[in-house]
Amino acid sequence: MKHIKIAAGMAGFFDYGNVCANMKEALDAGADYCHSDAADMYDLRNLQLMGGHQIIRAVRSVTDKPIECHLYTRDCDKIFIDKIAAAGCSMLVLPAENFIGAPLAYIINWCHEKQMKIGLTIGCYTPLCFLEESIYDIDRLHIVTHGAGKPLPNETYSWPWRRSVTDLICRARKLIDEKNPACELAVDGGMKAYNLEEIVACNPDVLIFSRALYEEPEGITQGVQKIRQAIDKAAEKYGIE
Repeated sequence: MKHIKIAAGMAGFFDYGNVCANMKEALDAGADYCHSDAADMYDLRNLQLMGGHQIIRAVRSVTDKPIECHLYTRDCDKIFIDKIAAAGCSMLVLPAENFIGAPLAYIINWCHEKQMKIGLTIGCYTPLCFLEESIYDIDRLHIVTHGAGKPLPNETYSWPWRRSVTDLICRARKLIDEKNPACELAVDGGMKAYNLEEIVACNPDVLIFSRALYEEPEGITQGVQKIRQAIDKAAEKYGIE
């Protein structure tokens, strides 16, 4: 059975006063990655200036596991890449809609020169075709599920999955398998232990969780364990290998 990795995210629902302790607990409980969200003054306006190299440096002090920086931004220069690399970042993930053409080529090369991986996000209503050229050279295709779809059963969260999400994940899986099998397929947003089966059936490599871990009534460790059990049960059900 395939080991689908768990990334413990920070976006919006994290106690920044105890960032290292909380993230260390999630990673020690079995999360495979730390998913550090960062944002500029334009995209993700409700979470401006969060994350970045200072958070990454703090988390790196308590874990040897990979740390990825998911940067919601319109621009990214070599200075930022140098800073997060020096802080111990393992991967930079950027929005595909904002990084097309020659600037992306420089960023891919800068990241790889720093021994960092590079990923691109398919955000709200960004088409998969934006990655048809870059898919050969990136290390992750990262799908963010939020949009204007209908809430899932038992969900009242105002950012439900887009109705296109499962179809998009399946098409992304096919693109990766055909063009760059070494590229990870990650899914991010709105997943809980009780609703992730439909996503697992699409055969992702990494799933990102925030609320499901940090708002678990029994604590972070139990949150990670519940997610792990739900993923493995779904992977076995659908024969994901």
